[in-house]
Amino acid sequence: MADFGADTDLEAFRAEARSWLEANFPAALKGKAAALSSAEARVNDPDLAKWRKAMGEKGWGTPTWPTQYGGGGLSVAQSRVLGQEMSKLGAFNPLMFGMGVTMIGPTIMDYGTEEQKARHLPPIVRGEVQWCVGYSEPNAGSDLASLQMKAEDAGDKWVFNGQKTWTSGAQHSDWCGLLARTDPSAKKHEGISFFLVDMHQPGIETRPIGLISGASPFCETFLTDATAPKEALLGQLNVGWTVGKRLLQHERASQTGSVMGGRPPKPLNLIAKDYIGTDDAGRLADADFRSRLVKHEMDARAHGLTLARAAAEAKGNNSPGNAPSVLKNSATWVAQTRAELTLELMGSQGLGWDGKDFAHDEIEAVRAWLWGKAMSIYGGSQEVQFNIVSKRILGLPDTTHSA
Repeated sequence: MADFGADTDLEAFRAEARSWLEANFPAALKGKAAALSSAEARVNDPDLAKWRKAMGEKGWGTPTWPTQYGGGGLSVAQSRVLGQEMSKLGAFNPLMFGMGVTMIGPTIMDYGTEEQKARHLPPIVRGEVQWCVGYSEPNAGSDLASLQMKAEDAGDKWVFNGQKTWTSGAQHSDWCGLLARTDPSAKKHEGISFFLVDMHQPGIETRPIGLISGASPFCETFLTDATAPKEALLGQLNVGWTVGKRLLQHERASQTGSVMGGRPPKPLNLIAKDYIGTDDAGRLADADFRSRLVKHEMDARAHGLTLARAAAEAKGNNSPGNAPSVLKNSATWVAQTRAELTLELMGSQGLGWDGKDFAHDEIEAVRAWLWGKAMSIYGGSQEVQFNIVSKRILGLPDTTHSA
């Protein structure tokens, strides 16, 4: 492979990326990113396993990660070009579903020791392990600092007792990035530490939580005398709140609508023409719906331009700032509005749940509408994002302790 350095000819890289993708992306996976979004669908797909292996060996599943840990070592601009070429082919990043890539890995790079990086990052790059995040508890959601999960120092190990909830993918995970209280006498936001915990042990039980959309990644997770070695501590003891907030920045950056690869959804105006029809001038026959659709497309365009501006302003800095809090909310509004408009234009056909009387798109529309309701909550609720924007971007008085 050519040495693409700081003065990269992006068109030369584009040609190489396109050539490699055409040679390695399994045609059977074209356009299947959405269908493989659930862990159950990914487990036994041989084409996906082949694609994951190829991308892992190339390092392009984690394109901007350092090559010393198996990453692609690409610049942000190169990564963007790679994503564009993947979209053109209907390809997608086979690691984009995992929290190891979007949250845990970047946080380990921020706070981990060299030993922790060498142990945990390469398996994430190769797609060999699944990670979950142990944050929320039954009485500690957006008020995360109220968490009560205990981590006790037992000499040569840590012992954990407590419950987590909404633990996405816990039932399929090999490891968990866990926040636990290590000093019960400390102030609310202090005395918390961050741990890397092996999920394959008798002291950990997961119970999936069903959602109205018919599918759910969420679990209740119970730890009863679960253990981890002393070197499982990530960052400093009792300073886990700082580590935990950093992970949330990485999470929100991954929820801004900038996931690499995957074929973009069919334009809503084309779907609308199929269901509503057009007038003699070729416009949507429903004038009111037409105006609301235009407003939605303007919002979606504004979100896309803001996303591009934030990426340009980063100027090669891979560390997320506070802009993801703005973009997370705008991505949520755009997605939820699209789902609402889609159901409306489909009419009674948008009520399909299963069966031969409904098309695949009609079944997916109602499930996407139901699932999209969670977007306002997970990754930090809209209200939490507003607090972050008010304090860290607008500089308003700090009256909360939001993550």
